[in-house]
Amino acid sequence: MEREAEYYRRTDNGKVECVLCPRRCVISEGKTGFCMHRTNRDGTLMAALYGKVAAAADDPIEKKPLYHFHPGRGILSIGSFGCNLACRFCQNWHLVEGKGRLRDLPVEDLVSLARSSGSIGVAYTYNEPLIWFEYIKDAAKAVRAAGMVNVLVTNGYLEPEPFDEMLGLVDAMNIDLKGIRDSFYREYSKGMVEPVKRNIAAAAGRVHLEVTNLLVTGANDTREEIRDLVDFIARTDPEIPLHFSRYFPNYRYDKPPTDTGLLAQAYRIASEKLSYVYLGNMATDRESNTYCPSCGGLLVDRRGYATRVVGLAGRDCAECGARTNFVI
Repeated sequence: MEREAEYYRRTDNGKVECVLCPRRCVISEGKTGFCMHRTNRDGTLMAALYGKVAAAADDPIEKKPLYHFHPGRGILSIGSFGCNLACRFCQNWHLVEGKGRLRDLPVEDLVSLARSSGSIGVAYTYNEPLIWFEYIKDAAKAVRAAGMVNVLVTNGYLEPEPFDEMLGLVDAMNIDLKGIRDSFYREYSKGMVEPVKRNIAAAAGRVHLEVTNLLVTGANDTREEIRDLVDFIARTDPEIPLHFSRYFPNYRYDKPPTDTGLLAQAYRIASEKLSYVYLGNMATDRESNTYCPSCGGLLVDRRGYATRVVGLAGRDCAECGARTNFVI
């Protein structure tokens, strides 16, 4: 189930340059790019893992995490192999490295599966979905035509033209802003921060957007970095929900888990400038709930992935009438 890839150009000696993401791999005949998804076959770049799925599950939308998009609903979530970054602390490294089995899932079967499960749509997640560009493009059109929604859980590491094309096909994104410093991206993820920041700014206002930051012990967790990250989100749009997530040792990084006191500080710092801030990957009593930025009333109560909408009248606060940024 492969087809010709989009966003590439032919170069000398039968090589091709992939221009989908900022990595811009130059791929020789018979070789595959960094992300594992794009292979040079006789001078043509092929989407080698088109329609090949490694994981599929019905998840609560809050698991993405998307807290302001159809709260309490379920969504069919699918993923494949590979990634275009190389995070030392990767939480899904087994999929990134291709450890598992792939099966074909044609677009029409995906739509049928989502419909039969009662899902609101499809979330492209688990590994990095944007490298699955051609399949998501085809699937997203079919999912939307069937009256369902498309969600991306992504690192946002894509060139502007394909990213902007994707914005026209999806309804919501959670973008993982791994840190605010380029030095962090280069050392810990083998990438650059500016393409991600550009795409967060591009997505704001065009799709429902939430941002996640994994606070990694000893890597991106200084107060200065937290403040700079919050300032960037606030300048972009202070209504964007920001999720600080607790890191645990994994893959090639073994520092202790994120200090919970630091997470509490991050929550307080962000709450000074942003309307909606959450702590994830840890048990909390308050920091996973949503409160009205205007009157402080409880809008959504969350206990783990158990979600109760308690204070919304449509998109408005039932107590004071203020408009929120929920998609219901």
